[in-house]
Amino acid sequence: MPSQTLNAHGFLLYPNPRNQHRIVFEHHVFVPYPYAIIDIPAMDLVGKTSVYAACRESDRKMGQVVTFELEEDVARFEKRFAP
Repeated sequence: MPSQTLNAHGFLLYPNPRNQHRIVFEHHVFVPYPYAIIDIPAMDLVGKTSVYAACRESDRKMGQVVTFELEEDVARFEKRFAP
């Protein structure tokens, strides 16, 4: 049986079945709210994104990781996201 998790950027990632892009992109943001709804289409991001449930390996904190193809989308996401 294949692994259901990924290790990337210091996180143990659990793929979201709603991801259009099943890639862990270079730029990322950790959101420490495991149950927050992240509405990616409403944020008008330019590049591709993917969302994962995550466990931060340094302190085992649960949350979500949003990965971005473009660095400019990181700032736009941080500005518009409200838990």
